[in-house]
Amino acid sequence: MLRSLHMKLVMLMVLLILSLMTVVGVFLINSVRGFYLEEFYSQMSAVFQDQELSDDLRTPTEEGEDSVELLRSILSAYSGSLGVDGINRKFYILNGASGEVLAGSGGANDSGEDLIFTPNLTAALRGENGDKSSIAAGYMDVALPFQRGDTPYIIYILDNTAVLSNLVDQIFVLIVEALGFGLVIAILLSFLLSKTMVTPIQRLTEGAMRVAKGDFTHRIQVSSRDEIGVLTDTFNNMARQLRDTIRQVENERNKLDTLFLHMTDGVVAFSKEGRVIHSNPAANQMLHCAITEDTTYDALFGQVAPLQSVLDSLDYLEQEREISDRYLDLLLAPFDRGPHVGALVVIHDVTEQRKNEEMRREFVANVSHELRTPLTNIRSYAETIAENAGEMPPAMEKKFLTVILNESDRMTHIVQDLLTLSRFDSGRDDLKLAKFPFDILVRDLYNAVYMEAQRHNHTLTLELPSWLPQVRADRERIMQVMMNIVSNSIKYTPDGGVIQITAAQEEETVWMTVDDNGIGIPPEDRSRIFERFYRVDKARSRQSGGTGLGLSIAKEIVDRHQGRLELLEKDGPGLAIRLTLRIEGPDHE
Repeated sequence: MLRSLHMKLVMLMVLLILSLMTVVGVFLINSVRGFYLEEFYSQMSAVFQDQELSDDLRTPTEEGEDSVELLRSILSAYSGSLGVDGINRKFYILNGASGEVLAGSGGANDSGEDLIFTPNLTAALRGENGDKSSIAAGYMDVALPFQRGDTPYIIYILDNTAVLSNLVDQIFVLIVEALGFGLVIAILLSFLLSKTMVTPIQRLTEGAMRVAKGDFTHRIQVSSRDEIGVLTDTFNNMARQLRDTIRQVENERNKLDTLFLHMTDGVVAFSKEGRVIHSNPAANQMLHCAITEDTTYDALFGQVAPLQSVLDSLDYLEQEREISDRYLDLLLAPFDRGPHVGALVVIHDVTEQRKNEEMRREFVANVSHELRTPLTNIRSYAETIAENAGEMPPAMEKKFLTVILNESDRMTHIVQDLLTLSRFDSGRDDLKLAKFPFDILVRDLYNAVYMEAQRHNHTLTLELPSWLPQVRADRERIMQVMMNIVSNSIKYTPDGGVIQITAAQEEETVWMTVDDNGIGIPPEDRSRIFERFYRVDKARSRQSGGTGLGLSIAKEIVDRHQGRLELLEKDGPGLAIRLTLRIEGPDHE
């Protein structure tokens, strides 16, 4: 309670009034005392400097007269001027030599038994005027020595300051009463003043507590234009600016949190002690472990690089780690070089890059190999013809030229397939979309490959519903895909096999399935048959004229149509491939 500003202001005003009245009281009482003392000596000086009184006191006494009684009667005549009342202020006549009291204002019997030798009286016995008293003394006195004839006398006037004490008491009572009224007024005024000053401060305090709790919308009313009003207005501006700043910071933090949460790269931050500060879900997935606050740097990356070496490095460290057939590129770097230094590890999955590099190397090797084989054959047969020009039998020469032409056609086919894939990769091969009956396309396919199937003694069947809807697609490209699928079935099915072509509609799609009882594809190779230049039996594929690009091209065409080309599970030997297309065609043109 006493710690509140309100009570402090009240206590301050009370102490101020108390101090002020105390100073005023002390000053006033001392002034009154000093005034009375000065007035007393001025009065005594004025009376005793009267020449007539001086002559009366010093005139020798005639024979037979009582000098003491005469002196007492003279002083009694001046009692009014001296202020002698016989009660509070008295006069005494003393022997100037012995200090014996001879008479007093109370008569001859006034012996002055209570009279004490004051400094003034002592000075008078020495023959000096005793006319000095202290304001702190409880009396006022004056002692004047004089000579009457041959006898020394001392006139001693003593005031017990009872009147002064009564006056001081009355003044003290007045001061206390004034102090009481002053305190009441001071307390009331202090309450009003503190109310005026404390209320805005309380509002500021309440506003500060709201801001501390995160409420920046409350605005404090400005009721004055003094310093507190300016402070209140400044506080409102500060709260508004702080709200805007925190809002911007929160927006940036939300962006960073969203980026941190959904980024594909893994991020793990460690303190300088090696404890996890932050981590994102991608890091958990890449490292195949649950990262918690108790996870340490040494447990995750201690075998890659020591933590201290990361903290001491001026740049980032780059390492690679393999986890569960995945290749992870690790970037380790320190953050905040100050006392809050820590380590940040960024994890990038480079598995696909490694696979792409491997596929690129394999692709170059396959292209080189595929082109080198026909070139070697062409060169060999051409050199043989050139060396035996005119000597070879026409039939053999024609056979050699036929081989050269076939190998040239084979090279042309490989180059055309490569150009087709290149156009797909670069996005320059646009589809020519148009609507056409899907069942007619399937029937045209069946008629186109029927004779080829007959040459291999295959049984080729076609199952079509009575009606199939029109589809929106590139007819020539889809026919190319279908021909590739059926040609592979005819080619890789031993003579006398069975090949079945089936087509139907399923909701918003149409599909065609080619099912054969040929050599099929081993389970370990099924996931790679759509890769470029990949062949299950490379020797047999070359013998049959395959390049390993047909299904890759077919898959690219189907993907551009936003369809599906997939292997189906089947019982028994052979292979079943299904082509699925959207009736409305792809979303893009």
